[in-house]
Parts: sequence; structure tokens; C-alpha cells
Amino acid sequence: MPSLITPRELPKWVPGKVLSASDALGWKDVGQRTYRYVGQDVAVPGIDHFTIVRYCVGATRMERRFDGRWTQTHCAPGDLSLLTRSQGSHWHWTEDIDVSHVYLSEPLVSRVASDVMQRSLAEVQLHDVLRTQDATLIAIVDAITREAHQQGIGGALYVEALGTQLAVQLLRRHAGVSFRDSVVGGRLSRSQVGRLLEYIEARLNEPISLDELATVAGMGVCTFSRHFRETLGRAPHAFVIDRRVERARRLLSQGDLAIKEVATACGFADQAHLTRVFRCRLGSTPAQLRRGSRD
Repeated sequence: MPSLITPRELPKWVPGKVLSASDALGWKDVGQRTYRYVGQDVAVPGIDHFTIVRYCVGATRMERRFDGRWTQTHCAPGDLSLLTRSQGSHWHWTEDIDVSHVYLSEPLVSRVASDVMQRSLAEVQLHDVLRTQDATLIAIVDAITREAHQQGIGGALYVEALGTQLAVQLLRRHAGVSFRDSVVGGRLSRSQVGRLLEYIEARLNEPISLDELATVAGMGVCTFSRHFRETLGRAPHAFVIDRRVERARRLLSQGDLAIKEVATACGFADQAHLTRVFRCRLGSTPAQLRRGSRD
């Protein structure tokens, strides 16, 4: 049995008819599948996402072994089961049921948890819940399920917002969080700064998003932005521009690359973009800087 599987691999272990799926919809960090199942007795490897199971049609006695312990209950429409990321389980039920699965990625849940808790996280785990009722969770899961069926305008952005709401509700009522350290102040650690600088320098010729930098630091976007500014004195975007300008100055003074090639090598959209930034930051153009370095 593999240590972890993806949501798409689940039917290999739990056969069922797929009634809806978000696989081809371009969603980020959130997935949805609706299954029609007959009664089964199945062992399931750990899934690399947090999983929310919403019972839609049919009722059955449900048994599950989780973390070495068996629990049993009766599940019917309106009930939910929760399964934390990376935890293998064994399921047994006897009746036909339709269920909606919603999957949340570990990066999404960790980013949201970091912003909510204002602390550096070690791990998030969902509680072992075979059956619960939570009107807020059900409303969000149902909205995500409808979007997988109907595919409205702006679906990916809509589901991204719903995924964040879902993660917040899970953290408020159904999850445990452990921290890397007892208190995190307003500054990044030395190791975080080192990772960020290495990441930025290696990708100055590419677009660099705030989400990427927050992920490198292991923090939520809002918390990361505050800690970055406190530590380095600049907003992340302004800091990246500073590094692009510094590399461009070095290339212009030391090499023979054409100005448009320097712009590309430093992550500027084109030569005109490089020139605008130089005028704003340095009060001169790239051509003037190059002539000055050769005089």
C-alpha cells in the first residue's frame, strides 16, 4: 500500500461511480468529486489532501478504523465525515450511498491557519470525526459541489474563496494545530530570510508572486507580508524590484548584453519597463548608466 495517494487515485481503493468532478476545471488547492457507492469494506491509504465527506443520498451504518481504533455510527444525508491529511483508514458500510468529497490542499490550510493563528505552524490535523453536523460546513461543501456541476462564471476564483472559508471553519471547530515555537514575533527568522533571498535571486528573471514567497517562508500571505516588511524594511514586491534593479545595474556596467537582454535577464517585461523603473529609482536611464560606467 502506498504511503499517500491523490484524490484522483482514490477510486483504485474505493470503487464507485463518479457523478461529478472538478479535475478539469482549473481549481487551485480545492477539489471536488461526487461518488455513488455500493456497500464496501475497504482499506484506504492516506490522502495528500484534507477530506470532507458530505452524505447526500442514502443512509447506512458506517464503521471506520482510524489511527488504530474502530468507531461506528449511522450516517445519513446532512451528516459529514472528516479525514485528516496523510492518515490511512479502513471503512465498512453495507448500504448504497451518494457522497460528495471536498478536498483541501495542505498549503491552503497551512496558509489560512498561519494567518488566523498569527504563528508559525508545524502541523494541522483534522479531528477524528466519523459523523458530525455543521450547517456552515455543509453550506460551503454544497456550494463547491454545485460549482463542480454547473461551472459558472469565475468558477476558480469563487471556489478559491469558498476553500478559504471552509479552511477557517475547520480550524475553528474541527482541527488541532501544533506550532514550531511558542511565540513568533513580527520578524522573519534568519533561516526564513536565507530561503527567501535564495529563492528570489534564483528566479529574478521570472515572475515572483506574493503567494510563492509566503509558501517559501511557510506562512500565510497576510502574516508574511507584515513580517517581511518588519524584517527587511520593504514590502515584498518593492524588495524584489530592488533586487532586479541591482542585478540590471551590475549587468549594464560589467557586461556587453543589449539593454533589452538585460531587461529579460532581470525579470522586467521589456526594455521600456526597465527604463521606467530606472528613471523612477535611479533618476537615469539604462543607456545613461552604461555610458557612465564606461567613461
